[in-house]
Amino acid sequence: MTDRPQAPRGTYDVLPDQAVARVGLEAAARRILEGAGYRRIETPVFEATELFARGVGESTDIVQKEMYTFQDAGGRSLTLRPEGTAPVCRAYLEHGMHKLAQPVKLWYLSSFFRQEKPQAGRFRQFWQLGAEAIGSDDPAVDAETIVLLHALLSELDVRGLRLRLGSLGSLDARADYRERLTAYLHANADRLARDVRERIDLNPLRAFDAKDPGTQEVMRGARPGWPAAGATTGSSRCSADRRRRAWAGRRAWSACSSPPASGRRPSR
Repeated sequence: MTDRPQAPRGTYDVLPDQAVARVGLEAAARRILEGAGYRRIETPVFEATELFARGVGESTDIVQKEMYTFQDAGGRSLTLRPEGTAPVCRAYLEHGMHKLAQPVKLWYLSSFFRQEKPQAGRFRQFWQLGAEAIGSDDPAVDAETIVLLHALLSELDVRGLRLRLGSLGSLDARADYRERLTAYLHANADRLARDVRERIDLNPLRAFDAKDPGTQEVMRGARPGWPAAGATTGSSRCSADRRRRAWAGRRAWSACSSPPASGRRPSR
């Protein structure tokens, strides 16, 4: 036992000086987001484990490696929330928000938890600001969230940023690409990391996130638009689809708040 108590590893205290900055961030977020029709929501700090397994994906690192999961006195499996989208979508369904004018626009500033190796910029408890627009597949909603994030970062005088846009394509385009990617990974399975091999059929797209050098080398030959017999998807088809569908019309972004006293900012 140490001579004096300390905050648990991977966490930090928000001291009075940092609390002032957090209040400023919250005020800016409220002014910008609520001016665009977003309303604040807060969900419980823990949820049924199944919500994240289904909503985030059983094959993701978040579900497999990073969640704080425990059983309550009744034997129910509960998890400290690792992200904000699944709880907000659960609240949307539970409270009948689908009966309201769509899209329903919600924002939050809450604490989240991930059991990962503490390092510079990553913490086991972190605060995250997020916005969700549920109930519309209009690409204009995507554009609005990008503009709002830009407005918030400008308000906070955040500099040296670069905007990168990506697309998963339509459901049909993604399914076609997934089928070809699965075949490609099986053909190169001996060059992949073990955890990637185990998830080929469950979620082959996760292979793009692998840090193993051998897997990264394989994935350089499997980017969208790669040459393949009879391939008609890829960048041309996906760019036309413009990510028209995602999580039943959900649109979201998130950013972090309140760096610790050391000046490091959580990367989430």
